[in-house]
Amino acid sequence: EHLPSKQTVLGSNPSAITTTPHIMFTVYILYSKSLDRYYTGHTANIEDRFLRHNKGRSKATKAGIPWIIVHTETFESKSIAYKRELEIKAKKSRTYIEKLIAG
Repeated sequence: EHLPSKQTVLGSNPSAITTTPHIMFTVYILYSKSLDRYYTGHTANIEDRFLRHNKGRSKATKAGIPWIIVHTETFESKSIAYKRELEIKAKKSRTYIEKLIAG
């Protein structure tokens, strides 16, 4: 019997099927009140990346601590997330970012 590649059978009980979690990629926008600036990035682990920004482990955001997450978008692949990050950055527009945040 053939199972789809994203599923595995646990033990000898074929009814105990689990689905392998699919990695999603997040484009995020952070805001620093102290700098009154936004920062856009992408990651596969938003929680870890956010902590790293706020612990000063990113040169680009160290001066703006504390940062808050003001916008996120989720994508199926890293390449699509990266293209979206570049699209947001290419606008070079605070107004565009603030419209995204407002929904």
